[in-house]
Amino acid sequence: MPRRALLVVALALPAALAGQSPATATSTHAPPDGVMLAFERFADIFGSRLVAAFDSIPAAKYDYRPTPVQQTIGYIAQHLEDANYGLCARFGELKHPRTAKDSLADTVKARWPKDTLVARLRESLHFCDAAIERAGPLQSAALASSLLAFETDLAEHYSQLSTYMRLLGMVPPSALPPRQRTAIELPASALPPYVGVYEIASGFELHVTLQNGALFARSTTGGGAVRLWPESATDFFVKEADAQVTFTRDAPRGAVTGLVLHQFGRDRPARKIR
Repeated sequence: MPRRALLVVALALPAALAGQSPATATSTHAPPDGVMLAFERFADIFGSRLVAAFDSIPAAKYDYRPTPVQQTIGYIAQHLEDANYGLCARFGELKHPRTAKDSLADTVKARWPKDTLVARLRESLHFCDAAIERAGPLQSAALASSLLAFETDLAEHYSQLSTYMRLLGMVPPSALPPRQRTAIELPASALPPYVGVYEIASGFELHVTLQNGALFARSTTGGGAVRLWPESATDFFVKEADAQVTFTRDAPRGAVTGLVLHQFGRDRPARKIR
């Protein structure tokens, strides 16, 4: 695994993150445990990468396929939308009501405009977000099988689309470097309040330590510590991956009470437990 991927795992992922959908998730349901969060994060990785890939491919190339027997890019997009609804409906009682457009032939939907295909793919991933959040703890083989089927499908089609992009002379999203950010200097006295243990979910904690005048974060799910570079008094980032952390404070007292992990289009809050 490339070092950049290892750093992402170490900082933010119980298994790897996710792509899931690129929209920030909000939910009135109880936060997931560490096991279900691992599935959410893996969906985040590949869902966000797929949307980024389809977004970056020119509309004129949506009828591209390497050989006549392979699927076109447009066909892959509409197939993923349909597969997401079908697979994620297995997680629980949440269902997607089908419309007349959903029932059109795949070959017809494959020729829809790029913007339509990408928007509908995003919506299907939003549906999967909600379905995972409502699924509750992982207590059955059936749920585990359905989650693996959904996330394997995302990963396989991202691999397929990445190959198409390489053949078109394009760089897949996962091979692009993180966006460049500029670190600032903070006084030494500003860092100690951020040291502590932050719980993102049951069984998934982020340990923030101070070493040689710099903050480092390490996940309890594995991997080494990564440095957090300050971007403001409360916002920090990782240079090797597209991941940021914002520390939160109690308004009346000003004490650090938690953090928000920003990655793959998600804002994951974590409370400071010690």
